[in-house]
Amino acid sequence: MSSMSPSERRLHKELMSLIKEPPPGVTVDTDNIGQNLSEWKINIAGFEGTLYEGEHFQLLFKFNNKYPFDSPEVTFIGNNIPVHPHVYSNGHICLSILTEDWSPALSVQSVCLSIASMLSSCREKKRPPDNTLYVKTCNKNPKKTKWWYHDDSV
Repeated sequence: MSSMSPSERRLHKELMSLIKEPPPGVTVDTDNIGQNLSEWKINIAGFEGTLYEGEHFQLLFKFNNKYPFDSPEVTFIGNNIPVHPHVYSNGHICLSILTEDWSPALSVQSVCLSIASMLSSCREKKRPPDNTLYVKTCNKNPKKTKWWYHDDSV
């Protein structure tokens, strides 16, 4: 433990609390957590009474050594990427706390809750209007995208 960097210590603490007391519908895929804690896979279930009820999604969190001062890179992965106005078909998520509104006070748990809430409040399953162009032209790292948050109501 003592040889851990501050970033690794923080990640270790978050991981333990997420495994012990996960938010509803959230589970950590502990088999797939790298030795250095830099990549986590987290399963998230669609809530009852929402458009995504009964569906299961997987998020990939990538952390660099500046975490928590720098936000994690978070994308949906796997063969079920939610069809949502803020989720691109390549798994990139347009959510301000993942970029400009990130704060070190936020955590993996709060990001999972924000994403679950974003899915739960969705009224219509559809891709973002610029999905095709974005997926063709975007950087592999969604944090390099200059997001333009056009509609907070969906």
